[in-house]
Amino acid sequence: MHLSTTVALTSLLLLPSSLASLYSKNSPVLQLDGRSYRDQIEKSNHTALVEFYAPWCGHCKNLQPAFEKAAKSLSGLAKVAAVNCDAEENKPFCGSMGVKGFPTLKLVRPGKKGGRAMVEDYNGGRTAKAMVDAVVEKIPNHVKRLKGNEYLEWIEGDSAKALLVSDKGTTSALLKALAVDFLGVIEFAQIRGDKDKAAAEMFGVEKLPTLVLVPSDGGETVLYSAEMKKEALVKFLSQAGSPNPDPAPSSEKKQKKSGKSSSKSGEKSKANKSSSAFSKASASHKSEDSSSAKATQTSETLEDASQPTASSDPKVADDETPLPVQLPDPAPQIHSLPDGLSLQQKCLNTKAGTCILALLPPGGTSDGSEEAAVLALSEIHHKHAQAKRNLFPVYQLPISNSQAAALRSKVNLGAGVEVLAVNGKRGWYRRFSPASSTSNEAFSRAEIETWVDAIRMGDLAKTPLPAGLLVPADQLPSEPVQYTQPEATESTAKTEGEEAIPIEVNLADDFDLSDREALMRKLREQLPEGMEFEVEEMEDGVYEEVLRGAEGRGEGEGGREEEVGAGHDEL
Repeated sequence: MHLSTTVALTSLLLLPSSLASLYSKNSPVLQLDGRSYRDQIEKSNHTALVEFYAPWCGHCKNLQPAFEKAAKSLSGLAKVAAVNCDAEENKPFCGSMGVKGFPTLKLVRPGKKGGRAMVEDYNGGRTAKAMVDAVVEKIPNHVKRLKGNEYLEWIEGDSAKALLVSDKGTTSALLKALAVDFLGVIEFAQIRGDKDKAAAEMFGVEKLPTLVLVPSDGGETVLYSAEMKKEALVKFLSQAGSPNPDPAPSSEKKQKKSGKSSSKSGEKSKANKSSSAFSKASASHKSEDSSSAKATQTSETLEDASQPTASSDPKVADDETPLPVQLPDPAPQIHSLPDGLSLQQKCLNTKAGTCILALLPPGGTSDGSEEAAVLALSEIHHKHAQAKRNLFPVYQLPISNSQAAALRSKVNLGAGVEVLAVNGKRGWYRRFSPASSTSNEAFSRAEIETWVDAIRMGDLAKTPLPAGLLVPADQLPSEPVQYTQPEATESTAKTEGEEAIPIEVNLADDFDLSDREALMRKLREQLPEGMEFEVEEMEDGVYEEVLRGAEGRGEGEGGREEEVGAGHDEL
């Protein structure tokens, strides 16, 4: 009996580490090691989200359902994979990727023009929807946007082409994924059939959306308007050429023995060093996990925020290398509108778009809610500005602003800190209602950002603005309003030129926007002295997003379940 027990224990110890994996063979999550990572992820044309985990890690187990849900939602669009860093054979690789805690999530996107894949830490939400949205945003876009008669020039040439004629101004994740699948085989483009009707008529499109396939041999175009799903679309497009194999077959020549031996020796030394550094971090983390198994934390990621790095040879710090301390740039404080005229110029007129306003109480607050609200809005605005994403203007209204008091009275706001979204052109407002009654938690960044995103997507019901609040835009003075920047503190100081100041210019209804020189003169006349400006065209997608925020789609508050990847798998 003793002998059989010993044999059984020995057999268990010899079981391959893959059996201890969090993810089964039937899981939508790919199982990777160092070699398969290079083949499946690093050499792929597709974006990927990779989790580095340990089976004993409690937070890794908590993440598993959401991670698998994200993988299922992204099937056919991007890759979702996992590496078991507790397996001995994977420890050198995990160390080389800079893994210091579990779970560590990294976004991997293809390099430009065949260059090295780029890896960046994923520090976003751990819900399936948050992960899906982050990955979709990183999918390379090889789809050309066409306007007017641009399709006439684009259609020329010998290569096969696929043109999506739709009524949407944004490029879907599915279309971007198809362009990746057929990269170098078929050129992809998209055009608004409801706006550029000549293009739709030329190709015989009667239903939107319709995918038009133009063969490379100059043959007759083929139209597809059936179910817009990945599998069916790949089959349709394969008439013009086969999709790229993924991963791409290796074309590297075998190295000479001497070169290979030297290379292996160097790689082995580097791997041993990475493995040693990783093992120390992993052992320390496992000890912490064991001692705090009953804790209620929601994250175990110990890594620092870092910029994207080339994945072929990531830098790994050992005991002799001091870790650099990277601090994020402080967010510039949102601008203040000190008087009623400035508020009317920016937000409370019949042509004003959506504004986010923080109404501050007289004498400040003792509970920190004023500072929390301004800081949260400043960080959200700064985040979108750094990512070059369009966001509504965001202002703070001090008690000195006479219109702020009128606004409080008209929409029945309290005397404390209030955050409000208003749209003069559409005539609606939306009040932020914090879920928490605790003053220091009521204006958390996460809660306000969720509210702002819901307004951007039109997911919240709007309330009509009371009569008398809005001023006709043509009755306001054309001179630019001089508004002040709050005094900078150590936490809000910003360097000159760090962020552009939004300026709205008043133009006559019959002004010819196609006259570029006249428009430039008008801009210079109305800008504050010494201020420069840049002109940037708004993409259809951004414009539609603003419209969605203005018009709204929601019929009420709350009650809506999170839709993971809704619409990502359709054109």
